Amino acid sequence: MANIRNRLFTILALVLASGWALWPRTVSVRELHNGVFHDTTEKHVPLKYGLDLQGGMYLALEVDESKGVVPNKSEAIDRALKVVRNRIDEFGVTEPDVRKVGNDRITVELPGVSDPARAEAFVERSAFLQFQITDKTGALDKVLPRIDQILRSKGLGKAGAADTGGGAGADTGNKSAISSLFTPGGDTSKAKVGAAGKADTTGAKHDTGADTGLLSGATSGPLSKLIQPGGMPGEYYVATTDVPTVTRYLALPDVQAALPPGKTIHWGTAADLGSVAAATPLYVVDTKPIITGEYLTDAKPASDPIEGNIVQFTLSAEGGRRFRQETGKHVNDYMAIVLDDKVMGRPPVIESAIGTRGQITMRGQPLQQVQDLALVLRAGALPVPLKVVESRTIGASLGKDSIRDGMKAGILGVVLVVLIMVGYYRFSGFLAVVALGLYVLFTLALLAGFNATLTLPGIAGMVLSVGIAVDANVLIFERIREEMARGKTIRASIDEGFRHAMTAIIDSNVSTVLTALVLFEIGTGPVKGFAVTLIARI
Repeated sequence: MANIRNRLFTILALVLASGWALWPRTVSVRELHNGVFHDTTEKHVPLKYGLDLQGGMYLALEVDESKGVVPNKSEAIDRALKVVRNRIDEFGVTEPDVRKVGNDRITVELPGVSDPARAEAFVERSAFLQFQITDKTGALDKVLPRIDQILRSKGLGKAGAADTGGGAGADTGNKSAISSLFTPGGDTSKAKVGAAGKADTTGAKHDTGADTGLLSGATSGPLSKLIQPGGMPGEYYVATTDVPTVTRYLALPDVQAALPPGKTIHWGTAADLGSVAAATPLYVVDTKPIITGEYLTDAKPASDPIEGNIVQFTLSAEGGRRFRQETGKHVNDYMAIVLDDKVMGRPPVIESAIGTRGQITMRGQPLQQVQDLALVLRAGALPVPLKVVESRTIGASLGKDSIRDGMKAGILGVVLVVLIMVGYYRFSGFLAVVALGLYVLFTLALLAGFNATLTLPGIAGMVLSVGIAVDANVLIFERIREEMARGKTIRASIDEGFRHAMTAIIDSNVSTVLTALVLFEIGTGPVKGFAVTLIARI
């Protein structure tokens, strides 16, 4: 009796623990709104639905070789896989599935994602961060005559010449768009945006060259007529309408060869120069960065009353030491913060050596983009560029249909099992049904405890597990009947029935687990869900 009582107490304790694990509860969540964290509560459901039940998004990613050939794709995919997993974890998707398929593809399943465009941009973003000093030698000014000569030799920038750039600078018969911003005919009161975003027109020389007088000593060539010096070393402005043309010019191999050695050109973010038009800054920086984002350990979104939305970052001890050493060498120089080859905000001046903390100004960018940038910086930069080669969105309606059909199939299967067991084995069958109910409860609690995701194949695996458990009961009951037919007592028949049936039960369960392990190892998300429920039932 004491043994039976102990077993009953154990079962009761497991039932209570399972109920607690499966009971929905409210949890406290910290969310960032307008740069301020707010504590909110939301309902937490222990068992999460997978992609096929609640809808979501499926992505297939491959290496983007348009920016250069990648010699070992398999190794590159392995390294990119870790970064993508970290990003998805930071993104906050519940139970995503990120895996390598073959040697050149990564598949990503994101249950519950409602903004596919944001998810694609989030996963694809390289997030390569560099800190580079802006050029203070006027290197671009010195090579502009040579570049203009190269462009003229190719017949570019001439009046009536074919120029598919689409910018205003395609026809030099008219003044370029940038000249209307910086010449007396334009609105020069807001020509140069200062560090605090205010107008700064002091000390600027806008009328020293021929025609538009954009660069001192430069002729009105195809490229020089489209750019205007900014208010700091290495800074230039290009009318937004001329950006495609300038980009095309700079991408020409001959122009690339003529660019100053040791210098790199990056675009900045478009700036409003008043009511006339908008301009996009162009920065010439030292090719060698003083530090890269590999030393970044943390990044958080924040809000500054002057700068607006910003990303505050923290470097490792080693990174802080290098950053302090390098910035100490460049006091009073301007430092561009370059993310994915684009200068973020206006380069600040280095007033003193900088340690482990800094910030990236995201003036004018929405809070969500600031949060996403902080997330991808924390997760790390992609070792190779990726591109989305396949994208599928599964709607919530399909998920609801799947849930409804799965529940119908599961309920129908369980009802049939109960009717057969009780109708054929009577009281023994009733006890078996109670045991099956406890078995299902414990299995669900175990899945919730491991924070697993319930998928449609997982439900199928659950129903199959119930069938296997019923099979074990049938083996035991039939063996008990055989022993009773031999004239043994009920107690002896039960003991013998369990003992002789156990080998067959163990054999079937071991075979099931081995099969499930293979499915879990080589299968994708839904197949993994099926395998997990098969293993959990043991």
